[in-house]
This record gives sequence, C-alpha cells and structure tokens, in this order.
Amino acid sequence: MHIYDIITKKKHGEELSDEEIVYFVREYTAGNIPDYQVSPLLMAICLCGCTDRETATLTQAICDSGDVVDLSELGDGTVDKHSTGGVGDKTTLIIAPVVASIGAKVAKMSGRGLGHTGGTVDKLESFPGYKTSLSPEEFIEQVKDIGIAVIGQSGNLAPADKKLYALRDVTATVDSIPLITSSIMGKKLAAGTKSIVLDVKYGSGSFMKTAEASTDLAKCMVEIGYKRGRRVSALITNMDVPLGHAVGNILEVKEALEVLSGGGPTDLKEVALSLASEMVRLSLGKEALEARRLCEDAISSGRAKAKLVEWISRQGGDASYAKDPSLFPKAPLVREVRAPRSGYITHMDTEAIGLASVALGAGRVTKDDVIDFTAGIYIGKKTGEYIEAGEVIATLYSSAEKRLDEGEAGYLSAITVGDEKPEELPLIHNVIGR
Repeated sequence: MHIYDIITKKKHGEELSDEEIVYFVREYTAGNIPDYQVSPLLMAICLCGCTDRETATLTQAICDSGDVVDLSELGDGTVDKHSTGGVGDKTTLIIAPVVASIGAKVAKMSGRGLGHTGGTVDKLESFPGYKTSLSPEEFIEQVKDIGIAVIGQSGNLAPADKKLYALRDVTATVDSIPLITSSIMGKKLAAGTKSIVLDVKYGSGSFMKTAEASTDLAKCMVEIGYKRGRRVSALITNMDVPLGHAVGNILEVKEALEVLSGGGPTDLKEVALSLASEMVRLSLGKEALEARRLCEDAISSGRAKAKLVEWISRQGGDASYAKDPSLFPKAPLVREVRAPRSGYITHMDTEAIGLASVALGAGRVTKDDVIDFTAGIYIGKKTGEYIEAGEVIATLYSSAEKRLDEGEAGYLSAITVGDEKPEELPLIHNVIGR
C-alpha cells in the first residue's frame, strides 16, 4: 500500500477503503509519511468529501491511534460536553458542577485556547494551584468520589488528531465536515464517556458560519457516536455574538461564578442550562422538563456552587477564590472603548473580538505564548442595542499600553453600527439527537 496511490484515488473523488484510511492514519502518526504527502490528501478530502463509512473509519482510526480511556467502573452515568469553539464560552465552569451535583459523572478532558477561541484549561488555571493533569487512577478516583474531574487532554490520547490538526491549521483544511467530525469524535470516543453532548456553534465566531452548515456537522457527529454505542445529542448555538459579557480568563471565571450564584447574563445562563439539561437527560435518563428543573434547582439551592468549590479544592486549586471572586488579581491597565457614532449595533464580528482579546494578552497566537490571566474585554453593549456616540461600549484590560492600542483598534473594527435594529437570532437554533 502506497500513500501516493491513496492521494491519487481521493483526488479523483473515489472512495477509500477502510484499510487505506487506517494505513495512512497509522503510518502518518508513526512518522513514516511526511507532511508534504498528507497535505494534498487532506485537501482532496476537503474538495471531494467523504462517505459516511469513510468518515466513521477515519474517526475510529484517530480514536485507536493512542490511549483509550476505560471508564466502565464508573457505570453508565458518565457524561462529557464538547464545544466547537467560541468567544466568551465559559459554560463548562457552570454546567460541570451543575450536572455533577445532580448525580451524573462528569469525566472531562478539555483543551487550551488557541487563536480567537478560549480554552477551559486556561480558565481553570486562573485558580492558583489547580492541577490540569491527573494520573488515570487519580482521574477515575476523583470522579468516583465527587462526580467530577476536568483535566487537560492526555499526552497520548488520539495522537493522530494532534498531528493532523496541526497540519490542517496551516494548510487551509480546517473547515471540512469529515475532518472536523473525525477530529472531535475521535477524541471523545477515546475519552471513554457513555454520553456526549455537543455544543455546535454557528456564526462569525465559529468555523461553521451558518446554522445549516453547523446542523450538517452535528448530524454527522451524532450519527458517528451512536454507531459506536454512545448516547449523543447536539445543540446548534449562536456564536454570531460573544457569549455573556466577559472575554478573557479571570473575567470569564468571575462571570461563571455569577451564574452559579444565581445571577449573570441571560444568554450565558440559558445556553448553560440547556446544555446541562441535555447532559442530565442523556446520562441519567430523565425527561427533558425534569432535567431542566433539576438543573435550575441545582443553581438556586447553591448545590452547584458548592460542588464547584469541592471540585476546585480536590484538584489542588485555591477554592477561596470561588467563594470570594474579589481575590482574583486585576489588570494594571484599563481602557474604555467608546462608540464612534450613534445607532444600533447591527453586527459583531465575534472572531475579531476574540482576536482583540488575544492582542490584549488573554490568548495565544502560538502554543508557547504565555497568557495574561487578567487581560480581556468586558462587553457593555451587544448586537441589537442602541448606542449613543461617545458612550462606553466595552472595557479593555491589559498590562501594556501598546496591547490596549491594538485591542481597541481590533474591537472597534469588529463592531458595525447602523440605523436599523437588526433581527434577533435565537440562542439555540436546533437540537439534534436520535
């Protein structure tokens, strides 16, 4: 079997055999096929697509390329959530303790931020001492004891995906449904949970720019999961506007704590409760309305907040910050962004806002960049709101004047102001399941 022949076959739109797919994944992961040959294969997949069988085989090959976590001793109540990425998306910090406080087993591996999207692991490291790495034994024992553990992705979990994604990122082959599906579901299948809830974004802050494209992606991922014996559903959620008001690690943690204390932005709370309810429905077998009631009660009763404190403390973090968010350090420099003209905010380029946050120091351009946990943006006005010229529409936080200059320019370029109020889009476009 030769990679040249596989490239040629896919270039002509022909269907690859299971053996060919497994071969290219295995040999590329082992370092026996160079990037310059896998790159045209990825482009051919982007242009010609894959059949359902090809996508399923590619997903399984990625899953099988490294460690596969065995969570069977935790029973059938294990559940995970995956978001396809966004700006201001701090839902894991809310939903994980909500769901765990109800009795499900949240065994989650999360990623770091890169580019315009934030990462859950970075947000959790805002708590001094929080350990993002646990041994498999520690991970399972913690979930067994308190119902929740959230760590960074294991070094040998789906290593094929690490190599393939890094290559896709620099060869303009990220936005392919078969490649996105196999990347996400390959990791999630390897992570071992019985139930998986997917938060599939659409809009200017997402890889999928339309609800229709996100729906196609969601259907593909749900089908793959069910064929592999998992309970899977997907919510199609709006990322044409940042979620909540806070963008940046400590700012987002504090906003999540507001929601767990019964307050917080309406949009963030609604998306978080919808995801949490779906996780409870799948993992514990509850009816949808009962699952929603249980999640709302977990917050109003204070049980979810107490579970977060227990979780952070168990993983070595200083839980006093969760009890008193004023303990978090604050950025040394603050700048207000003022409206350039009066009118309605008709559009927010969410990706550009995420990149403005990165410019302030809140994110990474490369994996080796050091994050400023205090940096970020507080969004005062969002799409559909009327603003007056000179009114404060956002507040920037950073540690350097130059970064503030870059952040302000980036933020203003992301905002469109017009005379007509735009149509309001739903937060949740659809729910896909079986």
